[in-house]
Amino acid sequence: MSDSFFKPIPCGETLPPNNVHAVSVSMPTLQDVIDYEEQTPQICEIIKSGYPRFILHPYLKILANYIKEKYKVSDRYEVVVLSSQKAVKLLSDKYYIHNKIDIDEPFGVILVQKETSQLQKVLTYIQHVGCNLSSRLAENYLYKLGLIPKLHEEELEEKTKAKDIIIDVLAKAYKQPKENVCLAPSGMNAIYSIIRGLNSIQSHNGRTILVQFGWLYLDTMNIVNHHYQSQKIFEDIARIDLLEKYLETNGFKVAGIITEIPTNPQLKSVDIIRLRVLCDRFNIPLIIDTTFATPYNLNLTNYADIFVESLTKFASGNADVLMGAIILNKKHNLSHMNYEFFKHCEPVYIKDMQRLAIEIKGYEKRVKTISKNTKALVEYFKTCSYIDKIYYCLSDENKKNYSQTMIDENCYTGIVSVTFNKPFEVIYNNLNFAKGPSLGTEFTLLMPYTYLAHYDLIKSDKGRELLDKISLPINLLRISVGIEPAEEIINQFNKLNF
Repeated sequence: MSDSFFKPIPCGETLPPNNVHAVSVSMPTLQDVIDYEEQTPQICEIIKSGYPRFILHPYLKILANYIKEKYKVSDRYEVVVLSSQKAVKLLSDKYYIHNKIDIDEPFGVILVQKETSQLQKVLTYIQHVGCNLSSRLAENYLYKLGLIPKLHEEELEEKTKAKDIIIDVLAKAYKQPKENVCLAPSGMNAIYSIIRGLNSIQSHNGRTILVQFGWLYLDTMNIVNHHYQSQKIFEDIARIDLLEKYLETNGFKVAGIITEIPTNPQLKSVDIIRLRVLCDRFNIPLIIDTTFATPYNLNLTNYADIFVESLTKFASGNADVLMGAIILNKKHNLSHMNYEFFKHCEPVYIKDMQRLAIEIKGYEKRVKTISKNTKALVEYFKTCSYIDKIYYCLSDENKKNYSQTMIDENCYTGIVSVTFNKPFEVIYNNLNFAKGPSLGTEFTLLMPYTYLAHYDLIKSDKGRELLDKISLPINLLRISVGIEPAEEIINQFNKLNF
């Protein structure tokens, strides 16, 4: 057994390494993660970039400073660059920001008063809605001005072909017409657009409640909080009986049900057949986040009204482009309203599409390889004395929720989450895989999920009680399995048999 295949990656190195557009960053020790969450001065010097919705890209900082000087903005204001003028209006209206600045730029700019709570609210809302400015757009802009010395070298598709290639792949994978597919600059922006569309369509019908089924990804829940005054959360995706009881009284008030299949990070799955029956009975649109499943793992065509996917993950495979997609199901009755669901999406920068168009050509093959590796890793974990619990999509608990037409017995989604009966920090620190946020990469990527997604809950007794209530272990390791040889991945974990 050799460690030569996987090497330690220094804290603060981009993932993938040496890539200015990387959406992940290396945090090789648990203390690095804690320091990052605490925003200690030392870690702030080391970690300069990361997931673009959470950490402001260095190029966006340079661009904001340039705009401040160009338009002679007072030091009383923070310059925040956005993806469009539409995003500027959205934020201005929401937070009553009327610090007007006349600009002629290919992006949006908003001025927010410093040393106020408003600035943090604006930055948090941008994170949730996904109206960040593209790092590639900022790069091109700065390079033309001579403010950065070079452009990042990467393979790009031709401009005239890029968007069509992405939409063609998605339309074929989801078995939908091309006009039912819309691209967004992030998965969160796609979800935001769906929720805004549902709100405008369903509120006229007296349907004002959005149901979240399962404990969803944090920012999905945050978007719902921003845009629905009435919401109902069912934390346990296994308790569909509670949902049914609720719908008996409130079914015709529900604007939509949003869920993940499988859930992040515990890979739980709803009884999708029963859920579809309930949605049909009460005429409720069902929105499914298929980022984990991918259209190549689970065939959900007969169940979802609307699919949403973060293309940043498995569709890219390289963690170097931020993008999302909405796919409307032609089998259901929302396709003719595609404008309402698509119009809130922010524009996608052409160079991001050029990059993803190259990567998405390998989407299906990548997923199949990852699935085989995931199955091998799960089977290995079942034999390990140091493993406490394994969470994976095709567990026996989950299989009963799928019809045979939905799954391939050999098709495991590429995420496995595990807990250990040894000290978590020792386990985490001793593995030489890439470690940081995001998933779906061709390289195996580890994330201490609860520390990075819910650190605020870990820190308080009340928060820990909530984690217990939703059965989310603090010391859970989420593994995004890569395409490396399965035996090499297993060899690295085999080191833990000490």
